[in-house]
Amino acid sequence: MKDELLSYVRSIAAFILLMAIVTPTSAGTRRDSILAQARLANKYFMESTPDPTANSVTDKVRPSHIWTRGVYYEGLMALYDIDPQEQYIDYTDEWAVFHEWAPRSSVWKVHADDQCCTQTYMTRYFQVGGKEKYEKAKQDFDNQIGGSDRTRHNRDWTWIDAIQMAMPALAMMTNITEDRKYIDFAIHSYLWTRDTCDSKPLFIKNEGLWWRDAKLYGVKENDGKNSYWSRGNGWVYVALQRVMDQMSEDDEYYPLLKKDFLSMSKALLSIQRNDGFWNASLISGEYNGPELTGTALFLSGLAWGIRKGYLTDDAYRKAADIAWDACSSCVHDNGFLGYVQGTSDRPSKGWPFTYDAVPNFEDYGTGCFLLGATEYYKLLTASQTDGIDGVRESMNENATDLATYDLMGRRIINPVDGRLYIRNGKKFIQR
Repeated sequence: MKDELLSYVRSIAAFILLMAIVTPTSAGTRRDSILAQARLANKYFMESTPDPTANSVTDKVRPSHIWTRGVYYEGLMALYDIDPQEQYIDYTDEWAVFHEWAPRSSVWKVHADDQCCTQTYMTRYFQVGGKEKYEKAKQDFDNQIGGSDRTRHNRDWTWIDAIQMAMPALAMMTNITEDRKYIDFAIHSYLWTRDTCDSKPLFIKNEGLWWRDAKLYGVKENDGKNSYWSRGNGWVYVALQRVMDQMSEDDEYYPLLKKDFLSMSKALLSIQRNDGFWNASLISGEYNGPELTGTALFLSGLAWGIRKGYLTDDAYRKAADIAWDACSSCVHDNGFLGYVQGTSDRPSKGWPFTYDAVPNFEDYGTGCFLLGATEYYKLLTASQTDGIDGVRESMNENATDLATYDLMGRRIINPVDGRLYIRNGKKFIQR
């Protein structure tokens, strides 16, 4: 009863915020609030995990470059993009150096969950260079793509979480090496998961939503509705965003990914709750209540899509605004995040999700929150400044002296080798 009352109060607060008239001043205040809450949530995690190299201990002991921590560092790198504090880099590099910039397990296991951490390693490469940051990831992917003992070529991703864990990393590897085999493998794997997956295609195109894996294909909730897991769909949605961020819009695969992104966007818009959250079971009322991680991932994709000019209907902006209000309502005064579903593969595990419950892992919840918060922050920033879209519109394609910008739309005078920049509306790696 207490949790229901708290949820009701927060829903009313979110509604009041939505009804407020957003002026440039209030938009700036809202943006400041987003950054403050992102900092607070991250501060809570860093202080509760002061040694980034320490094992992750829950039901058993796991190394700290497990996928859950990899997702956290994706969020931390996104926070660094808008709030470049050296402590974030120190915390990241201590972790990465300890693990020798290597995937979890070995370069022969070639499992998507173990490859998740390499996204952050390669992000650091883009920022400062250094071959050691991607060499072991490259070995891992090379073994997966071309190993003579591999019998499931392009058929490793039997669960949709894998799309987020590995596909952006493969796209990054193509940018680093200029070798298309990595993105080719990623897209072939994605299409197998989407359209085949042991005769159980996981993407239901007419609904714009995904089954989590083959064993949960066709599972229905007690109300007869298909069981589409929120966070699983969130993984795919953010993966599409992150992979397209590594591509130019004229890449041969871009239209394919964009089409699926738009299909998912349309579906998500129609099933968002009035309080800004999405149910853990997306189209069912079976698990009817707030859940942070799926909502934050959807917010990330929505804000990105709006900023890119792909989601132009005003309804998408409203959806992003109330999704942020929902995410914001999960932040405790000390930065702890409520309504986080623990590790799972379906909506029912861990239910009910409450404001005060501590999930078995806290790292990926923080990562999801930071991914959503930072993209929404960029959206509000872009509405007041030129941002990346302004860069693209303002540059003359016939000019001979073209300016260089970072991914936040800031002009760069001295580009750093290995980092990703924008020039003439196209992304490139400085070499």
